[in-house]
Amino acid sequence: MEGILGKKLGMTQIFTADGATVPVTVVEAGPCVVVALRTAEKDGYDAVQIGLVEAKPPRKVTKPMQGHFKKAGVTPVREVAEFAIDPSESYSPGDQVKVSIFAEKDWVDAVGVSKGKGYQGVVKRHGFRGGRASHGSMFHRAPGSIGGSSNPSRVFPGMKAGGRMGGARITAKNLLVVKIDEEKNLIYLRGAVPGARNGYVALKRAKRG
Repeated sequence: MEGILGKKLGMTQIFTADGATVPVTVVEAGPCVVVALRTAEKDGYDAVQIGLVEAKPPRKVTKPMQGHFKKAGVTPVREVAEFAIDPSESYSPGDQVKVSIFAEKDWVDAVGVSKGKGYQGVVKRHGFRGGRASHGSMFHRAPGSIGGSSNPSRVFPGMKAGGRMGGARITAKNLLVVKIDEEKNLIYLRGAVPGARNGYVALKRAKRG
């Protein structure tokens, strides 16, 4: 199994045996249930679709998804995702996937949706330097020139400007697994994980870790 679904609980710090402080993000990973299988013969690739089992099941489930879960014989869940598997691995709908698929000192990639910041200017959104802060400057946080007047007489597509910031799919790569608590389905990852508290996170085995 290449990955698992979870919820970000927040950040804290733990201490190593030599007394060093390690900032970690705590993710409640799983338990997850297998909902559907994807095979190379039928779908063109080998993968498994899993859903995150939560304490409170979703109140509203569309009829197509109701049939999808009924076919698998599992209780409806809010969040589902697909993860690649080796063709030699065998899974069946209803099987459980737990955090024990990872071990300490493994490297994982965390995929989540970043916090929405609303409309922001170029200084915060793109890290522009801005102008002088001196009195009378009248050019502090403006973007500056965005194109010539006579040539090309237009603004090129993709020009960095103010706009909506955050709320995008972000992948944090090569996070070290510091600790795993199988009883509570918790995994401790060194560093930050994208998203807000209680946000859904997909953890995958790092490809370049």
